[in-house]
This record gives sequence, structure tokens and C-alpha cells, in this order.
Amino acid sequence: MNRDFRGVFPGLAAMLLLAACTHVKSDTDRSVDLRKLNRIFIEHRLSDGRGMDELIAGELKKLGYDASAGPMTMMPDGTEAIVEYEDQWNFDFTTYLLELDIAVRDAHTGKQLAISRIKEPSIFGNNPVKMVDAALSIFKKK
Repeated sequence: MNRDFRGVFPGLAAMLLLAACTHVKSDTDRSVDLRKLNRIFIEHRLSDGRGMDELIAGELKKLGYDASAGPMTMMPDGTEAIVEYEDQWNFDFTTYLLELDIAVRDAHTGKQLAISRIKEPSIFGNNPVKMVDAALSIFKKK
């Protein structure tokens, strides 16, 4: 083995490990139990061409919630909470979801109930379903 490259391999391995680190941060109003909500509406972002609102609604349905998505004018009667999201995509060799921010607010008062942010820098790409699932951990019923 060439002596010039001995220090490169451990550094490259460390860089690959750090590139795959996931950062999840969430905060929920202590006076609110999101698990008691039933009807949740995901507000469609006009700039969303990837269907993230439908993906979030689908994952909330899997968790047992009555969830739907669309423009605010389509919000069903009886909605208890509104989910807003911001998705950040990156393109290296493929396009992948880099960061997802979710904010939950009361449908009647507009008060923010919870926030969740997941950031997963990766040179290998990220699975949007897994990132949505991680961001929605604030809703998981025990």
C-alpha cells in the first residue's frame, strides 16, 4: 500500500458516516396532546410539485388519523389541526429530500401546537417516506 494514501481512508470513512447522520428536533406545547386529535388537514403548498402534502396525509392515516390534504379552501368541516410543511430538496447525483419542517396549529385559534424538523444530509439520497414518518413522530399514538 502506498504510504501517501494511508490517512485518506480513515478520513473518507468518517466523512461517509457523518454524511448519513439524521437530525430530528421536535417541540410540542405541553398543554396539548396531539394523540387526542382526530381530523387533521395538511395545507398544500403551491410550490409543492412532489405531492408531499398527500404523502404526509397518507402517513397520518396509517397512524389512525382522519387526514386529508389540499388548498385551505378545501379544508373539511370539523378539522381540529392544520399541518404546514416546508420541504427542502437537493440535487447531487440524484434529487433527494434533505430537510422537512412540519408545524401543527389549531384549526380554530391558529395557535402553534407543535413543530418537528428532520434533516438528513446524505450523499446516497433519502427516502421521503421515512423522513415524513420520523417528522410525524409527534403524532404517534402509544
